[in-house]
Amino acid sequence: MKTILAFGDSLTFGYSPEGNGVRHAYEDRWPSVLEARLGGGARVIAEGLNGRTTAFDDHTAAADRNGVRVLPTLLDTHHPLDLVIIMLGSNDIKTFITGSAFAAAAGMKRLAQIVRTYPYSHGGVPQVLLVAPPHLVPSPLNGPPALVSPRTEDDKLFGFYYERAAAEIGAHFFDAATVAQADPRDGVHLDAANTRAIGESLTPLVKQILGL
Repeated sequence: MKTILAFGDSLTFGYSPEGNGVRHAYEDRWPSVLEARLGGGARVIAEGLNGRTTAFDDHTAAADRNGVRVLPTLLDTHHPLDLVIIMLGSNDIKTFITGSAFAAAAGMKRLAQIVRTYPYSHGGVPQVLLVAPPHLVPSPLNGPPALVSPRTEDDKLFGFYYERAAAEIGAHFFDAATVAQADPRDGVHLDAANTRAIGESLTPLVKQILGL
């Protein structure tokens, strides 16, 4: 059986746009849907943290949200791995983080490099799939002057920059904005149907990558 690490933020955690810490049912979270659709060919380990960034510090939180610092520990925790799926960036474009999809793409590229160069004690080097997150949508909660709002509409550029980063590093690429849309209740998070759609839509590509 293959092993997949799903490394992400609240969209991987399954945070509901209902707010107040409500989490989608386990079976509705996209890593769970992907595992089910793979029909026993692989297990998917979900490592989603609310607020996680690609490579940037956020000292407003109790947990370490910097993906670059945390990823090596997770690679060692869960190896051997066959595939690492990384879907991050929505938190990078917060006004007090970077406000830039270009910076988020640079962080994604660095994460892919970490996966490729980590000194695994056994097993091969896993493949990498970079996933551009869904676009934000207008909401009373993410409009100025809220801290979660991007400075520009840089979230619309995730796909462009991530696809280029994937090509540069030799990783696979998928744009979740083509299959899922944020819920207008908070403008950032996904309802159950949209988070399921990501898992369903990733299935053919993951099967191809892993030869399932």
